[in-house]
Amino acid sequence: MNTVSASPAERKPRTLVWDLPTRLFHWLLAGSFAVAWISAESERWQLVHVTAGYTVAGLVVFRLLWGLVGTRHARFTDFVRGPRAVLGYLRSLASGRPEHHAGHNPAGALAIVGLLALAALTTATGWANYADLGGHWLEEVHEALASGMLALVAVHIVAVVVSSRLHHENLVASMVHGRKPVPPTEGIRSARRTVGALMLVAVLGFWWTQWQSAPANGGATPFASQAEEDD
Repeated sequence: MNTVSASPAERKPRTLVWDLPTRLFHWLLAGSFAVAWISAESERWQLVHVTAGYTVAGLVVFRLLWGLVGTRHARFTDFVRGPRAVLGYLRSLASGRPEHHAGHNPAGALAIVGLLALAALTTATGWANYADLGGHWLEEVHEALASGMLALVAVHIVAVVVSSRLHHENLVASMVHGRKPVPPTEGIRSARRTVGALMLVAVLGFWWTQWQSAPANGGATPFASQAEEDD
C-alpha cells in the first residue's frame, strides 16, 4: 500500500516508482487521443483518425492487463480506493497538508478509471460507426464520449498542476523518468524495460502496417482516405 505523509521534504531520495510500460502507456495514450481528436473532422486524414483510435483501444487493453500483473504501483489494487479514501484525500488538500502517495492518489485513481472507461467506449463506438453498424445517433454518441474524455483530460491536467504545487514535486517529470521523492521501500525493483520495448515495437509496427495499407493519392499524404481518392 502507498506510503502516506504530509511532509514531502522528509523524502529526499529519488526512487523508481513508475515502470517503463506505464510511462509509455501514459504518453502514447495522450498523443494518440490528441491525434484522433485533431483529425476527427477531416475526411482526408480519416486513416490517421482510425489508426489513432485503434491505438487507443490497444493501449486500454494493455493497461487493463498491466493493472493486474504489472509492477507494484501500476496495479489497480495499489491505487483504486473507495469514496471514503477519495474524500479523505480531498480534505487533506483543502487543509493544506495533502496526503502523499508513492503511486496514484485516490482522486487521481478516479480520473484513471474514468479515462480508461471513456477511452474504451469511445473507441468501441468509433469502430461501430466506422463499420456502418449504426446510424447518425451512433456518431453523435461517439462524439459525445470523445468530448467527455477531453473534458476529463483537462480536469486531469489541472489536477496534476495543482497537486505538483501542493506536494512540491514535479508529477509530469516523474512520469517521464519514473522517479519520485519517496523512501526506497516504496519503490520498484525493475523498470520492466523489455516489456516497454515490446510494447513500443508493437505500436510502431501497427502504425507501419497502417501506413503500408494507405491508398495512394498522388504523393500528397499517405494517409488520405479512400473515399477522397475515389472522388
